[in-house]
Amino acid sequence: MAQGRLDHGPPVAVIDIGSNSVRLVVYEGLTRSPSPIFNEKVLAGLGRQVQSTGLLAPDAVAEALAALRRFRALCDNLQVGKVYGIATAACRDAENGPPFIAEAERICRVKIDVLSGKREAELAALGVVSGIHDPDGITGDLGGGSLELIDVRGHKIRRGVTLPLGGLALKDAAGQSLKRAEKIVERALADVPFLKSGKARNFYAVGGAWRALAGLHMAQTGYPLHVMHGYTLRAREALEFCELVQRVDPETLSNIEVISAARRPLLGYAAVVLSRLIRKIRPDNIVLSALGVREGLLYSLLSESEKKKDALIAAARNLNLLRSRSPQHGEELVRWTDRFMDSSGIDETAEERRLRHAACLVADVSWRTHPDYRGEQSLNLIAHADFVSLDHAGRAYLALAVYFRHVGITHDDELSPRLRELASTRMLDRARILGATMRVAYMVSASMPGVLPKTPLRVERGRLVLTLSGSNRALNGERVMNRMRTLARLIGREAVVVEE
Repeated sequence: MAQGRLDHGPPVAVIDIGSNSVRLVVYEGLTRSPSPIFNEKVLAGLGRQVQSTGLLAPDAVAEALAALRRFRALCDNLQVGKVYGIATAACRDAENGPPFIAEAERICRVKIDVLSGKREAELAALGVVSGIHDPDGITGDLGGGSLELIDVRGHKIRRGVTLPLGGLALKDAAGQSLKRAEKIVERALADVPFLKSGKARNFYAVGGAWRALAGLHMAQTGYPLHVMHGYTLRAREALEFCELVQRVDPETLSNIEVISAARRPLLGYAAVVLSRLIRKIRPDNIVLSALGVREGLLYSLLSESEKKKDALIAAARNLNLLRSRSPQHGEELVRWTDRFMDSSGIDETAEERRLRHAACLVADVSWRTHPDYRGEQSLNLIAHADFVSLDHAGRAYLALAVYFRHVGITHDDELSPRLRELASTRMLDRARILGATMRVAYMVSASMPGVLPKTPLRVERGRLVLTLSGSNRALNGERVMNRMRTLARLIGREAVVVEE
């Protein structure tokens, strides 16, 4: 096993035969926070003529089967332990879907589950459950052939619906007319009774076409964090952007080059569907989810105890194990800062506590970097890490806290001002406090396990007190005291080191 890999058993793979793309994703293992080790797609366009002809196009079938031969060979070379095959709207709706699936099964050497619309909606919802912390809203999964809609509250999902409004299907049914597409979407959504329950909640957007729209919006606004999962727009802003995309030729939009040429013809149809959903549901926010049916399938296979784990903490523990000098020290830092925060009187919500725990676990991941660049390296690594169950404000907090841990709280003039803007004033303050707290911890412990449990930091009688006893008394020094004073100033206390 490579040292940069975690031992979660053999890799698992999902071959996803969609109406627009055929994709292979190989994951490191079946865990609460699975990391992809290989990801490839081919935009075969299987569903582009199903609405008008009832058939999968012959050239699309040939391209898809060629991709599947490559995918099977890749799975063999990657020594995948288990391959799961799924297919969606185009294959279940097309008259020649069954013979295509039979040939695909022969090539892939696995059973391919042609998902019903209900099952596809359920898996899309489970993908959101697996990747969004405590979700609350309507999930919409827009594929090439269909749109699945389903209500999600925490870990509870309701019965969903499937509609023939995928980008390729809609373009085909509307005769390539956006005006006719608007009417088709309006009629289809009129029969979905639960959409009004999404008012003032979130709408979770799943699917490549909506990710392309969001990527274009990111580029046009100069958004500082190029991470799709968790990207959030106010509903009004998203509606205005969708209507702009509908009005103009996509090729004339600024930054259109960030969208692949194959995706551009469907942007207008994706915008039509999203704009009509926003008007119908009236959500507060549109939240992009990079996790959907594939991740929902893997999540459904986990044990109940594994499902209950926090995916962010699980991912932070994995990174701690892979890159820290002492993974145990990261766990001890969590408990050490717990005691400090509990005694400090600083108000901390449950969400802020889980973010602080994650920051402690990833605080040492850049120790191999040159000392002058550890702050910058940590900032970039954590802000762009493959984390889920984390919004962009939370990413900014994690990255800034560990940045301050390395460079100190007074050296933020080099930070991107827009990255700072992702975190609220409160969270920026908390990032500074945690960064300063970790600077005390690392100066005392030198990142080694077993030290922090014996050197508690607490607020006692209005003073910030670090207790060093026994042989740990020799750890005291001017650098420790300087860092204590910095933290004490942030929380309005006097710094004291007690030797026992």
